[in-house]
Amino acid sequence: MKKLIAFTLCSFVSAAAFATLPPLTPEAQEATALAKAKAAYGDRVGAFQLCQSQNRVADRFKVAGTPAPAACTAPPPFVPPVAAAAAPATPAAK
Repeated sequence: MKKLIAFTLCSFVSAAAFATLPPLTPEAQEATALAKAKAAYGDRVGAFQLCQSQNRVADRFKVAGTPAPAACTAPPPFVPPVAAAAAPATPAAK
């Protein structure tokens, strides 16, 4: 029972600590977006390499008269995400 009470108390304290964190700066948001884009691109490259290796194995054990495995499509080169706020808005001239 004491462990349950301690766990509940710790979960409330940690939730309060996360609730008081300040929002991310624009630089941190851009870094996070870049990291997500790189991870997604790495997943696409990994899927392409897996497809190629599966095709090599399928070609090796292919029985005569069976169709060839599907062709793999290579992912395009990595392009980093574009910053949302590239330039600040200018005030209207009078």
